[in-house]
Amino acid sequence: MKNIDLSTTLCGVKLRNPLVLASGIVDTTASSLVYAIENGAGAAITKSISPEPRKGHKEPIVVAVGNNSMINAVGLSNPGIDAALQEITDAKKRTKEPIIANIFASTVKEFGESARRIGEAKPDLIEVNVSCPNVDDEFGKPFSCDPDLAAHVTREVKQKTKIPILVKLSPNVSNIAAIAKAVEAAGADGITLINTVGGMVIDVESATPVLSNKVGGWSGAAIKPVAVKAIYECYRAVKIPILGMGGVMTGKDAVELLMAGAVAIGIGTAIYYRGMGAFTLIQGEMREFMKSHHYKSIKDIIGKAHSRIDEYEDLIT
Repeated sequence: MKNIDLSTTLCGVKLRNPLVLASGIVDTTASSLVYAIENGAGAAITKSISPEPRKGHKEPIVVAVGNNSMINAVGLSNPGIDAALQEITDAKKRTKEPIIANIFASTVKEFGESARRIGEAKPDLIEVNVSCPNVDDEFGKPFSCDPDLAAHVTREVKQKTKIPILVKLSPNVSNIAAIAKAVEAAGADGITLINTVGGMVIDVESATPVLSNKVGGWSGAAIKPVAVKAIYECYRAVKIPILGMGGVMTGKDAVELLMAGAVAIGIGTAIYYRGMGAFTLIQGEMREFMKSHHYKSIKDIIGKAHSRIDEYEDLIT
């Protein structure tokens, strides 16, 4: 299967394979980012980085909920930009594969300033997290819930950095394609779809929410159909590339997101269930699928579901 090409390009950055360590899965240390790449990741995204250090929520913050899924409310704990700059710089020295910095902030101006500062470490891409379920903007609601607010953040970030940016969008909206179009028009180089789905789990024995924060983000296998739908809709709405993620546990899951329109795939919860070896395992499963279906490159797979539906529409019109 050596003739199967898994390489791809995300916002002009070449990836040896499409599997990317998603944000929030490991800490922001250089060792953790490089370890993921050494275990097969095509690129690695840092944990979300804020302007100042952040403690996050009290335990419990992550709870498995069955069916290869989990719910979490970590609260975006991180050491802040000053510490992250050194770790990203170190990681860049230790690997040739792309390092992506994920940033979040409380105001539009803070987003721009965070992008400027994190750019000092020269990450290959910046992922702008406007969609965390636990972070509201200065106007009292998540930036990702309103096209104008999401676009406002995007423009501010683009003014402060020349590094290509991915805007990470939330599935917890009524029309994600409209928000994707807004950030594209504002200058986003790509989008990440999707962040976690808002949820809540109650322990019926104690009649108590399982998370200290009560509500959190639901991830894992159960949300894959939500991710597929979001990617499919946004692929038809925008021209910029999509980093797809949400529920990818196997090679076929990854192929499904590619067929919906993603050019690269984030791996997160799968690491909790399959270990850091998930990158190698999923790549192997992708190669087996591609071999059996006579695909030589993932470029032949990206957006495939759209060409099929277009062919069907041509037949009935």
